[in-house]
Formats: sequence, structure tokens, C-alpha cells
Amino acid sequence: MKKGHILEPHPLYHNTLKLLQNYRDVHWSLEVSSLDLQSEFRAEYGRGPSSLVDDVAPNADARSASRIEAFSNSLEKSKRMLQIIDSAIELLRQKHKKGELYYWILYYTYLSAQEPDTINEILIQLEKHFPAMSIRTYYSRREEAIQILSSILWGYTSKECQGILDQFDLGCYQQTK
Repeated sequence: MKKGHILEPHPLYHNTLKLLQNYRDVHWSLEVSSLDLQSEFRAEYGRGPSSLVDDVAPNADARSASRIEAFSNSLEKSKRMLQIIDSAIELLRQKHKKGELYYWILYYTYLSAQEPDTINEILIQLEKHFPAMSIRTYYSRREEAIQILSSILWGYTSKECQGILDQFDLGCYQQTK
């Protein structure tokens, strides 16, 4: 690399990193918002949200029903987005040759309910599943995990992804000789 040349992070990596950094907060916010929606629905209509907005009494305030329905739809879209992320992480865990390691690194770093205060706390948790690793190795494996997750979430381009695809166990797609 030439002196003075600054390597910019790939935008897909950056987006995935930002997504992971916000995962806990979004997950928590969705749980709280869902409870708020249930409370608001009960207060407005005297029954739980399991009954659809369409079934609300004919004289109910249409504006209020529309607002609650919009809020509910927004929550559902956000929940589906988290499900896509969870599915991508599970795919990484199940199909990549280092998937189990990557999963636990991502889990303790970004996904667990309690955010660790230090990297050493993450390393201690990882020792429950794998031999001890250095901080340098942790950072290297974390970056690899994020890059692989980026490829799963945002897709591949043919030449750039061949090395990544080779690391997956795609036996069901290999031709027999």
C-alpha cells in the first residue's frame, strides 16, 4: 500500500456495523413500543389488540383507529427487519465453516440483552465456547464476521464473493462427478 493512502471501509461493512451497533436498542424499543401499543389499544377500545382495528365499533374515532393501525404496521415492519437480521446471523452460524465462532462473537458484542462494559468481558464469555483468544484475534474475527454477515444481508457480486462462497458448506448445491 502506498504511503499516505487511506483505506476506506467498504460501505456494506459500514452499514452492517451500524446495524449491529443499534441492534440492542432497536430490539428493546420494539418490545417497549409493542407494550405501549397494547396499552393504548385497550385504553381506546376496551379490549386487547388481538381484535383487529377493522372490528372496532362503528362509532369509534376513525383518526385514532388509523393512527393505531399505522403504529402497528410500523412495528410489524421493524419486527420483520429484525427477523431478517436474525435469519442472516443464523445462516452464518449454520453454514459458514467458522459460523459458530462468528455467531458467538457477534452475540456477545452486539446481540445479547446486556451490553458488555469491556472487551475483556466479551473474551471471558467467549471462553465458555472456545479456547482463549487475544484481543487482536478477537478484533480480526469480529471484522471477518461482520464482512460475512454483510455479504449475506446485502448480497454478493460474482468475482468479489467467490472466496466467501467457498467457505460455506453448500453441499446441496455441489454437482456430483
